[in-house]
Amino acid sequence: MGFITLSLTGRALRLLSQREHSRAELQRKLGPHVQEGEDLNAVLDGLQSKGFISEERVVESVLNRRASRLGAARIRQELQAKGLGAEAVQQAVTRLQDTELERAREVWRRKFGEPASDPQTRAKHMRFLLARGFSGDVVRRAVQGAGDADDA
Repeated sequence: MGFITLSLTGRALRLLSQREHSRAELQRKLGPHVQEGEDLNAVLDGLQSKGFISEERVVESVLNRRASRLGAARIRQELQAKGLGAEAVQQAVTRLQDTELERAREVWRRKFGEPASDPQTRAKHMRFLLARGFSGDVVRRAVQGAGDADDA
């Protein structure tokens, strides 16, 4: 008698109290806990109608947590993996593209601090930024202008 089983709503609220979750994420995480007679979609519909599930807040949360470290391509992947709508993902990516070069330079500066002294090191710097989801053009410009503070 020591175990208390949480209702689907209780589990969903516990997850949402930790961070914003998209409907698709909650569906995936709660699916294994559905008992006979429970309707997961009805629970999620109820939470969504009360404003507990919000696509906009999920997007804002990801942007606030990740934009300072990742490029638009990686953030696009993360938002898509959360099951967010294509329009919301595209709007978020469009917002990020305005600051892409500036953010890539800042990530580069925090990691390396000084311009590459040889082509191998420069390639390493570029691979690092590419792996973070910055576009090839932005990476090239960020690493190229890394020694120039006024290159913007």
